[in-house]
Amino acid sequence: MNDEIELRDLAIGDAGWLIQQHAELYAREEGFDASFEPLVAEILAAYLRTRDPACERAWIAWDGEQRLGSIFCVKGPEPGQAKLRLFLLTPSARGKGLGKRLLDACIAYARERGYGELVLWTHASHRAACALYEKAGFTCTDSHPVTSFGQRLEEQTWKLKLT
Repeated sequence: MNDEIELRDLAIGDAGWLIQQHAELYAREEGFDASFEPLVAEILAAYLRTRDPACERAWIAWDGEQRLGSIFCVKGPEPGQAKLRLFLLTPSARGKGLGKRLLDACIAYARERGYGELVLWTHASHRAACALYEKAGFTCTDSHPVTSFGQRLEEQTWKLKLT
């Protein structure tokens, strides 16, 4: 499967698909409420409005005419810091190496663009993604309980030194 999958930049229709996929998958798999959908929409709207193509990029994984997942590399809140966002795989694409391929593309891009660090925010319940982060050299630098999207969650921050 992985060889025929194409990683494309964000294009027309992808943002709507990502909002829908995030909302539906997280509601079904983690019980997230409707407050998650506008957060994803706001992240994507900000990216579409303010993206700096010199140092920010999105990847949408396609198998023929079917979207399978995404990952984004955007400027972080601190100078020299990139932020990984909107990492998602559809259920049919999981367990086949695509997540690692997307993560590797994001890390390589951040390095190429001269970022010194790549950070991300996630939840401990995303075990497969957290295992990928750990294998790629990320370190969990913060973990604490929160109530978000109608659920009790363990919110985490992960960081990877790129230099």
